[in-house]
Amino acid sequence: MGGTGGYHLLTLTRLGIGAFSIADFDVFGLANFNRQAGAMMSTVGHPKLDVLASMARDINPELDLRLFPTGVSRDNVDSFFDGVDVYVDALDYFAFDARDVVYRKCAEARIPAIIAAPLGMGAALISFLPGGMTFEEYFDLRHAPEGEKALRFLVGLSPALLQRTYLADPSRVSFGTRAGPSTPMACMLCAGVAGTELLKLVLRRGKVYGAPHAIQFDAFRNRLAKTWRPGGNRNPLQRLAINLVQRQLRSRARAGRAE
Repeated sequence: MGGTGGYHLLTLTRLGIGAFSIADFDVFGLANFNRQAGAMMSTVGHPKLDVLASMARDINPELDLRLFPTGVSRDNVDSFFDGVDVYVDALDYFAFDARDVVYRKCAEARIPAIIAAPLGMGAALISFLPGGMTFEEYFDLRHAPEGEKALRFLVGLSPALLQRTYLADPSRVSFGTRAGPSTPMACMLCAGVAGTELLKLVLRRGKVYGAPHAIQFDAFRNRLAKTWRPGGNRNPLQRLAINLVQRQLRSRARAGRAE
């Protein structure tokens, strides 16, 4: 579970969801304090999976939890998804190999998948529905150069790039070292957005727009953007946006070195 995972689990538990498969191999540290549910002085050094499972069971002692302390991989993906109705992506931003595994399984097993990504001080939402556009068809990551995957993922998540205008310290963004800024309000917004999308899918009430539709809400700018990108990142508008962001990041990196 990445920065949003704990909030997803606790929100969905309070919503009344009674069974989960959850995976994480990490422990809590001080670096998690700015954004992760369960990150407290009393939990530093403790496995995130155990801490969050305990918090969720404190809300509902009757929860059916299946824990995967080594994460999700090709070796256990079938077990992880056994009996799963909806997948909510809470992987670390840069976990592209794991995403390839889980989204292949979702497409194969016709399991709806939700990404609610924390960007800036807002949330971006994309859903992948059975029979619709797949994760790989939308993001086009599998054959992308390693250094470009994070960039394609970013632009695919937020075609409107609402968060781009108020980045205060560009030096905090480094796809090469897999680093980027994060905020607690973005992670909590993601839990609300993902929980609502899951509710609609489970109850089959309300309209769910699958990829290539995407939605981004930015609380800092008070802006909501709804986008439609046929072809995903192969769409000319997306390719233009990828090139634009790439040039801006290179320009900022050069400016930072000059200083």
